[in-house]
Amino acid sequence: MSRPVVGVTTSLDEMTSGGWTELVAGTPAMYVAAVQRAGGRAVLLPPDEDAEDALDGLDALIVSGAAGDTDPSHYGAEPHPATHPVAPLRDRFELGVTRAALERGLPVLGVCRGMHVLNVALGGTLEQHLPDVLGHGDHAGTPGVFAEHDVRLEQDSLAARAVGTPSARVKSYHHQGVRDLGAGLQATGWASRDGLVEAVERDHGFVLGVLWHPEEDDASEVIGALVRAARERRGA
Repeated sequence: MSRPVVGVTTSLDEMTSGGWTELVAGTPAMYVAAVQRAGGRAVLLPPDEDAEDALDGLDALIVSGAAGDTDPSHYGAEPHPATHPVAPLRDRFELGVTRAALERGLPVLGVCRGMHVLNVALGGTLEQHLPDVLGHGDHAGTPGVFAEHDVRLEQDSLAARAVGTPSARVKSYHHQGVRDLGAGLQATGWASRDGLVEAVERDHGFVLGVLWHPEEDDASEVIGALVRAARERRGA
């Protein structure tokens, strides 16, 4: 059987190289490395107006993390002063491709911002600036450096099975979080210090969102669990 094909969403960012400044579609190579290490083939999915067509030939979807926030208009809120510049095309594409993947029954993993996209795609809302509700900004780390903290996971949940243990030390870099859960989602992971929701999932299929960055940890099994689910779906 050929390798399962995992789509990974990308951002559009300006990059300067050799005197040229161009708009580049990309995502951190750690996502690609993690998919390949687990025996999958990664395909990058740049923002596109046709989200449904983008899924053709894919066995699973990773909605990747990135700088910037989901436009609060997608969940009926006014922007907070700390809400980062939004990317309208990326928002439309990721929300559309997430909903389409769920309708097709593809395994889906949302990472950090991708967990927020998953929640909003299913009608949930976000806390736009966690220091306002938690009283600290420890989840954001510092520019260029991930924060590290412990999470606890619900026993026998998809999150716990994907991680392989009921708790973990994780890397994070975000200032937003889940407020109201989207339809059909349940919280199954929490930050040990403050109880912030760190993992959400559905009770059927492989639909998982994690607020940390498993791609940055070579020992993490989370992306490997997605690839295994993709392989099983292809075999079925």
